[in-house]
Amino acid sequence: QRLLVWAALLAGSGDCETVGVSRRPPPAADASGAHIALDLTDAAACQAALAGQEDVTHIFYAARLDRPDPAAEAAINRTMLANLVEAVAPRAPNLAHIQLVHGTKWYGNHLGRYKTPAKESDPRHMPPNFYFAQHDWLGAYQSGKPWRRSSLRPHTIYGIVTGQDHNLILLIAAYATICKHLGLPLRFPGSQGRYDTVAQATDAGLLAKAMLWAATTPACADRDFNIVNGDPFRWRQIWPRVAAFFDMEAGPVQPLDLARFMADKAALWDEIVALNGLRPTPFADLGDWGWANGVLSPARDAVSSMIGQAAGS
Repeated sequence: QRLLVWAALLAGSGDCETVGVSRRPPPAADASGAHIALDLTDAAACQAALAGQEDVTHIFYAARLDRPDPAAEAAINRTMLANLVEAVAPRAPNLAHIQLVHGTKWYGNHLGRYKTPAKESDPRHMPPNFYFAQHDWLGAYQSGKPWRRSSLRPHTIYGIVTGQDHNLILLIAAYATICKHLGLPLRFPGSQGRYDTVAQATDAGLLAKAMLWAATTPACADRDFNIVNGDPFRWRQIWPRVAAFFDMEAGPVQPLDLARFMADKAALWDEIVALNGLRPTPFADLGDWGWANGVLSPARDAVSSMIGQAAGS
């Protein structure tokens, strides 16, 4: 969703041509700009597929490959970034900026309680972390070159798009639709602690605008920025509104392992799609229910500071 919204924003400006790079092409209904299907783990394939991109002026990197082992995850994600940049940068004389889209795992929010509100200047947690690996590799590779770099650290990104594993808004909508179809109240499937603590989100459109700003503003060169919506929230305050949107009764908290309880719902989803005349979307393409568990379960605040930094900090 990050790159789709970004491409649409640039395409709408009329000033830029966009080229998306990913393993799979976006759904036809969501496509914007040209697309290159590419496995970023394959250095030779990157060199061949990106040989004609001499006119590139900006690279926006938001790819990720999950691995259960943190060291392996850091290594493969650093390699993917290097394969792309090394295939494009030496051939693009007008390259001006390379931007990394990272997140709040930079601060260790996946490890347990961490200092909040998190600031860009906070010390790193114990490595490995694939964000650190990418950031450090790009900084070293940049040495002596004329282009600049930046990174953005959004929180959970909310956007309307299919084909993205990490899209909580679509997963919640599918969960609510299934509950309604079964005649169930809309119970919050995460933990009571997550229901009561403070969270933040990043709208995909806001992130796209921030990407454009950071990549084209000279004062942002070689700096890192949190980017979240300005309204921290608690799920207990907004869950009744989610239920009202679907014309449902808001139920109490009922923790569920969504990966387990949604595992048998593909046939039911197909029934819902047919009954309501929805665009056919395979249940597996709705997103990663295990990832949703990870967002809706931790009983801790997750807040990033949006207080401006002094230049050079």
